[in-house]
Amino acid sequence: MADPSSYRPKAGQIPDSPGVYKFRDEHGRVIYVGKAKSLRQRLSSYFQDLAGLHPRTRTMVTTAASVEWTVVGTEVEALQLEYSWIKEYDPRFNVKYRDDKSYPYLAVTLNEEFPRVQVMRGAKKKGVRYFGPYGHAWAIRETVDLMLRVFPVRTCSAGVFKRSAQIGRPCLLGYIGKCSAPCVGRVTPEEHRELAEEFCDFMAGRTGAYIRRLEKGMQDAAEEMEYEKAARLRDDITALKRALEKNAVVLADATDADLIAVAEDELEAAVQIFHVRGGRVRGQRGWVTDKVEEVATAGLVEHALQQLYGEESGDAVPKEVLVPALPDPVEPVAEWLAGRRGSRVDLRIPQRGDKKDLMATVQRNAQQALALHKTKRASDLTTRSRALEEIAEALGLDSAPLRIECFDISHLQGQDVVASMVVFEDGLARKSEYRRFQIKTFEGQDDVRSMHEVVSRRFRRYLTEKQKTGEWELDEEAVPEESGRDDNGRPKRFAYPPQLVVVDGGQPQVAAARRALDELGIADVAVCGLAKRLEEVWLPDEDDPVVLPRTSEGLYLLQRVRDEAHRFAIAYQRSKRTRTMKASPLDAVAGLGGARKQALLEHFGSVKKLRAATVEQLCEVPGVGRRTAESVAAALAASAPPAPAVNTATGEILDGTEG
Repeated sequence: MADPSSYRPKAGQIPDSPGVYKFRDEHGRVIYVGKAKSLRQRLSSYFQDLAGLHPRTRTMVTTAASVEWTVVGTEVEALQLEYSWIKEYDPRFNVKYRDDKSYPYLAVTLNEEFPRVQVMRGAKKKGVRYFGPYGHAWAIRETVDLMLRVFPVRTCSAGVFKRSAQIGRPCLLGYIGKCSAPCVGRVTPEEHRELAEEFCDFMAGRTGAYIRRLEKGMQDAAEEMEYEKAARLRDDITALKRALEKNAVVLADATDADLIAVAEDELEAAVQIFHVRGGRVRGQRGWVTDKVEEVATAGLVEHALQQLYGEESGDAVPKEVLVPALPDPVEPVAEWLAGRRGSRVDLRIPQRGDKKDLMATVQRNAQQALALHKTKRASDLTTRSRALEEIAEALGLDSAPLRIECFDISHLQGQDVVASMVVFEDGLARKSEYRRFQIKTFEGQDDVRSMHEVVSRRFRRYLTEKQKTGEWELDEEAVPEESGRDDNGRPKRFAYPPQLVVVDGGQPQVAAARRALDELGIADVAVCGLAKRLEEVWLPDEDDPVVLPRTSEGLYLLQRVRDEAHRFAIAYQRSKRTRTMKASPLDAVAGLGGARKQALLEHFGSVKKLRAATVEQLCEVPGVGRRTAESVAAALAASAPPAPAVNTATGEILDGTEG
């Protein structure tokens, strides 16, 4: 535990201007990021008597070992920089809202020649129009199924689309009228794009005018006795109204707004967001977070706004954002939101009417989400704490191992030997810290040597970081220079040590890991192994294993760590094998990139036909000059399989084994 006075900046060093500050721990890891209108006033508040600090703030300043700051011009710049640093460093003492799942969106790929309607999750892509998020993917599919009757936009994958174009026949949706079949030329690209844009307009809330236009068309068709057309338009109107019924009107003035509500207690907070477009609830999402820093409701709202709109722009930021409490000060946040949208954003607390009533509904959802989370988490927190305590007791550790790293080796009959490292902190997987290794120092299968190499490499990187910061003096021959920093010079990959290393295996693997640490002079990291056969825990230099009860939470946590390392290693090994199997003879052609490889294969249809082509025929492919064509022909000729031997008398193909 550090004394904050040991790293307190000298009087007069801290500027009295807006800025963003970072607290770092003894390993240089950023543990807290904050912003301030006046850096001098804010930072001074951290270096008062510890007894006067909030318990969470006291824990943070005693964990930290240094503080640094960056001066900016305005409070809006401070807000932007704070968000960027929180995303970059993932500091442990900052409030971070995390979705409990990846919410699905209804997406329209307007960046393609023939836009496609589909369900999408994950990071948003440029040129794609998103609607949602939805609670369930099936809700999106039901809505799309109803609307395809009126807006027959393509929904098929690129492979299906290409296949239909090749054979000249559309898929089933094209035959039943739920796709305009642009793959076979029933509509032009311009007509199909217009359909997609009408679909987007309808989903964005501009529904009334379109339905009125359909109703007028139905009446005109009936008057002209075109009854089949009128019936079709009637069914289209019915389908659209059924789709609209799935999203009841909640605000009569066709408002576009996001409503954010917060439910909290001393330890945790839940946030619920309703996305209202065109007066209808188009999406809902929620987060729960630990209150690891001292923060009021206004601060939680500000963090939620950063999380919601930090990566958004344009119409994704609505004209109106309704919140239970305004950030203090509110002006920089409102200005930041306006910058993201490109026009004014009204950030306020609803006072009366439908919006206040809807906010009460969102608030009830937040309270229910927090209650449900606490019901699930209460036992989980207790269980994880008990598991770490049992591991510490069984292995004779001085304290619970808050950071555990586990290593596993994977190969296929001695080929493509790889290793994985997974990280668990406070009993939970920290996937951003996972690492993969290729075995470099030898060929073949030897799990013990592989384990020694991987553990050595991992901790060499750690010691290299300590050497750079002056915390450790090393023999240059013992630890080769091997940078563990990213392109910006920040310790990124292996800068933080675990309290416990777990290896997948028994005595030999444990001995190899311990030997690797001893050779590097590391004595403060414990090592154990978990053997699969009897789930025995092996310790270095011990002839007998530690046998934990089958009902032990500590054993269960070690099994989860080991199984995660095994899964991660197998996934990497399979991906390497897949890449090897996908190797092409064209890979041997120097200077031939992916685009020209694809162009050659698409032009000729297969490697066999490509191999049979002449240099002149290869030159016909756009972007392939004569020199490249000659290199391709030579590479394909060198990789050609030998021609089979043929008995000229009988025509029989010989397998090459007969004399």
